[in-house]
This record gives sequence, structure tokens and C-alpha cells, in this order.
Amino acid sequence: MNVKREKVNGSMVLFVQEERIDAHNSADFKELMLQLLEQGETDLVVQLQSVRFIDSSGLGALLAGLKNATAKSGKFTLTNIQPQVLSMFELTRLNRVFEIYPNLQDVFASDQ
Repeated sequence: MNVKREKVNGSMVLFVQEERIDAHNSADFKELMLQLLEQGETDLVVQLQSVRFIDSSGLGALLAGLKNATAKSGKFTLTNIQPQVLSMFELTRLNRVFEIYPNLQDVFASDQ
């Protein structure tokens, strides 16, 4: 799974560099998020600008990240979701579960 990591304003931002989060790579993505949380990165921001498709296993990986971040009293935020991917969140009503922002600036403005 190709993910660029960058520390921004105290949060670990994960820039997903894949067009798909699906059964082929979601386990690796989930493992990466869990490793970061175990290493003490409790505030994760997942930037999904490049992602054009997500399936149930991809949504499950994101849910696992959210659950584990919350268990560590951290934050788990999604940003830059493409319309076709956002429709999957809306269809499954996960848009009500995740904190979703249009861009990184809005994520960090919400912390003010």
C-alpha cells in the first residue's frame, strides 16, 4: 500500500497514493494505521484525494482505524474524499460515523 506520511500540527497525516482501497490492499492499510497507533500516533488524518474506489474491506479498514484511535482517546479524520467514494460513505451511512472534512485546512481549523 502506497501511503505518504507527514506530521502536520501534531497529527499524522496519511496521504493515500492508491486509486483503490479494496480487498487487495486494505489489510496492509489497516496494519499501517494500527502500527502508527501503537507507536503513539493517536491523531490520524487520512487524506483520500487519489482514491477513486473503495469497497467494504476498505471501509472496514477505516472503521478499524477509527475504533482503535477512539480507544486511545485519539482522533481519526477523513479528508479530500472524491464524490464517487463519498457516495459509498453516504450509502452505508458511514458519513455519520466519521469526521469528514473537504480539505486539510478545514481539519486543522476545526481544532482551533
